[in-house]
Amino acid sequence: TVSKKEMRENMEALWTNFKEKISQPIWQPFTKSSAKSSALFIFIFFLVVGAFVSTRFLDTTNILSTITSLKYPSEKPKIQLNCTAYGPIVKCSSNYSTPYNPELHQHGSLSSTCPEYFRWIHEDLKPWAQTGITREMLESAESLSLANFRLVIIKGKAYVKTYRHSFQSRDVFTLWGILQLLRRYPGRVPDLDMMFNCGDPPVVQSGAFSGRNATSPPPVFNYNKDSTTLDIVFPDWAFWGWPEIDIKPWVSLLNDLKKGNKKKKWVKREPYAYWKGNPYVSPNRQDLFKCMASQNHDWNARLYAQDWIRASKQGYKQSNLADQCTHRYKIYIEGAAWSVSQKYIIACDSMTLLVKPRYYDFFARGLIPRHHYWPIRNDDKCRSIKYAVDWGNSHKKEAQEIGKTGSKFIQEELKMEYVYDFMFHALNEYAKLLKFEPTIPPKATELCSELMACEANGLAREFMMESMVTGPADSSPCTMPPPYDPSSLSSLLERETNSTKEVELWEKKYWENQNKKP
Repeated sequence: TVSKKEMRENMEALWTNFKEKISQPIWQPFTKSSAKSSALFIFIFFLVVGAFVSTRFLDTTNILSTITSLKYPSEKPKIQLNCTAYGPIVKCSSNYSTPYNPELHQHGSLSSTCPEYFRWIHEDLKPWAQTGITREMLESAESLSLANFRLVIIKGKAYVKTYRHSFQSRDVFTLWGILQLLRRYPGRVPDLDMMFNCGDPPVVQSGAFSGRNATSPPPVFNYNKDSTTLDIVFPDWAFWGWPEIDIKPWVSLLNDLKKGNKKKKWVKREPYAYWKGNPYVSPNRQDLFKCMASQNHDWNARLYAQDWIRASKQGYKQSNLADQCTHRYKIYIEGAAWSVSQKYIIACDSMTLLVKPRYYDFFARGLIPRHHYWPIRNDDKCRSIKYAVDWGNSHKKEAQEIGKTGSKFIQEELKMEYVYDFMFHALNEYAKLLKFEPTIPPKATELCSELMACEANGLAREFMMESMVTGPADSSPCTMPPPYDPSSLSSLLERETNSTKEVELWEKKYWENQNKKP
């Protein structure tokens, strides 16, 4: 472990290096050769003046601005942590935040359209679309013990009130991720007041808030939901790292997975379905282990129980996710609720065999059966897996295409930029529904990147430093697609259901033919 003295020395060195970099004049590259600089300036001047004469629409201010921007190219300074500025007690800087400025939404640079799954933000917030969200609705989550923490953002500063700590560092890295969002889009996140639950199962049961005399449901953010709950879905903590099991932040892990895919071509991979994880978190996973190969049956599944205690002692050498892209097929199955592993599994270029899920996270609703994954029955897992593998091995081109399409979705539509943009739009749309002005609640404390990272150690500190946003984004957030209208949403869900049913019909015929064989 690193001592506090060594940590401080490291931070001082980093900060000194940063000050040296920003102390250099931004025009220094143009002063190395005065002759070349002057010639370049004269050329630029006449080029711009010529454009003025030909168009007669540019004023003097625009010309001078153009010349200045070309002669003195701008450099965006990076925002680094200063863990030494306040002595032994780390605290938040008084000038690090940027108050919300609605004009930034009007004058941002052109941006791309967000992925299709962003449309579900409107669906998640629909329970409050007509009524809005009152302070009483929000605080009912506290009285019902539904939240781990309450987060308030006022003038770009974050304040947190903790009710109970989450399992491992889920709450810590969720809060860290939101702080990085504020650094990525300064002045763009409005004032808001939110409750967050960091557990596995969603907590806002729709049945408890329906009926003639029912009260309005409390708005609670969570990592997942199902058809019977009203939780507001938000990206999980592991995008910024999961130090307890040595899972890297998403940017570097996604790059590792991309490299891992290239180690072995799909046709050279093991022609079986692979799964590795903790089978003891749910009966559903324990049921999966009935599909292990035996002397009597080979269901084409290769299943391995993950012992995290043993893996920790071995330094997680056998748990590297980028080294697990070795089979043509990979199984995804839920745990106590949804599982963080879904994105890692789909990213492998292997055809994902997705056991029929009950829960979904923020991006899963953008996945299409037989396009991004192959659906597996939950009530007949073994035969369903065997059929899927047999089908894939006899339809190699189609199976490989499904694997590549799923992997492409993860690489392109779940890149970190879109994770931040989903957070941004979810919080902005949520804030529009608030019927009260957010204020700092009693016993809340200010939170900032310095307070979290400077006090952290080990892998937690390493992952925070790696995932830290060092400056405002170069572009605006992606443009939100419109909400689903009832008919288009119904058609989408019907197509997905029919696609799954068709696979189940093929599977049924396959086993009927198998049973007819002598």
